[in-house]
Amino acid sequence: MGTGIERARMIATEDGHRVTPAELFFDLVFVYAITQVTALMAADPTALRMLGGLVVLALLWWCWCCFAWLGNVVRADSGVLPVVLVTVMAVVLVVSLAVPEVYADADGGLPVPLVFVLGYTAVRLLHLVSYWVSSPNDGELRATLRRTALVSVLPPCVLLLVGCGLSGYPQVLLWLGAVAIDYLGIYVTGGSGWRVTSPAHFAERHGLIVIIALGESIVAMGVAVEGFHLSTPMLAAAAAGLLVAAGLWRLYFGQVSEVAEHRLAARDGDARTRLARDVYTFLHLPLVAGVVIAALGMKKVLQQVADTEHYDLSEPLHGIVAWALPGGVGVFLLGAAAILLRAGGRRSMVLLVGGPACLAAGGLVELVPALLALALLALAVLVMVVLHGRSVPPGRADEPTTMTTAVEGAA
Repeated sequence: MGTGIERARMIATEDGHRVTPAELFFDLVFVYAITQVTALMAADPTALRMLGGLVVLALLWWCWCCFAWLGNVVRADSGVLPVVLVTVMAVVLVVSLAVPEVYADADGGLPVPLVFVLGYTAVRLLHLVSYWVSSPNDGELRATLRRTALVSVLPPCVLLLVGCGLSGYPQVLLWLGAVAIDYLGIYVTGGSGWRVTSPAHFAERHGLIVIIALGESIVAMGVAVEGFHLSTPMLAAAAAGLLVAAGLWRLYFGQVSEVAEHRLAARDGDARTRLARDVYTFLHLPLVAGVVIAALGMKKVLQQVADTEHYDLSEPLHGIVAWALPGGVGVFLLGAAAILLRAGGRRSMVLLVGGPACLAAGGLVELVPALLALALLALAVLVMVVLHGRSVPPGRADEPTTMTTAVEGAA
């Protein structure tokens, strides 16, 4: 009996802890989940569906973040936690299957919105219970878990349940309110009690989810051309889309992630927790959301280029997808700029100018052929990567500045 209990015990991590294969396996289900969000928006590309898709993405993001935090304090490959992770994967898979019909429940079968909400609630409860079991002697953490359950879990889940009986704008807006309460609740409950044992692990986990999002954008382009004959314009569009993804990858991993990780490692205690919450839990969401939004635009470009029976090569993008193509990149750039400001106290004028410029470029996209718009976006992203790299002296991206000191004092 004693041996069984010992094997089931959760094992605390140490400062040098890195990402485990169990966590990589856990992330696989979120590859599918993010793909489903893009499909949800692509099925009905309107402003309402775009907002609804981002609400669903925010809920899925919270599910992922919960266990990124947990895996930083207890090993994901030891004790009972692998069983918990597989259980969560099963629930998230069910939630992901429900995503395409979460706002348009078809007749027959299970009530899709209810299945989605019950699955989401189950993940949040499993996270709280796992954290509770992981630290039996940590009174401060358990007090924080109780506050989190009452402020940041229970009220949003009630609103989500109520929204299951609605449709259209009322459902989306009520669910958006649930997301807002959930996220604001983290500030109400405070940063004490939570721990970031290994900054390297925490940064690596979030870097991996950025890669997953970028990979999903490539998958979206591939899905868009299924059933069409291969053509030169299709290859050109795919290459341009890949360059956009590569530029965002280079920007994040070459010029943003190191700054965040170094600043996180330089802090300890509650200051480290607050920085991790702001930079990773909150400000990495715009990065993922930006890639998903841009993927919608790239998917539509590939569809138009491939479907020569219904579209001419001179056809531009229209409506919300015309905004999504450059707008998603703009959201990503502004998220990266916010991370640099919060983590290192440094303003990047390239990102601060490029982000709004991309957000405002939707009107121009509607005036030029879709393939040309994607090619110009790829060129713009690569130029911004080069300019931003030149604005940071080598070896000094993580050095504190006067702004850093002010931010640290405020935090």
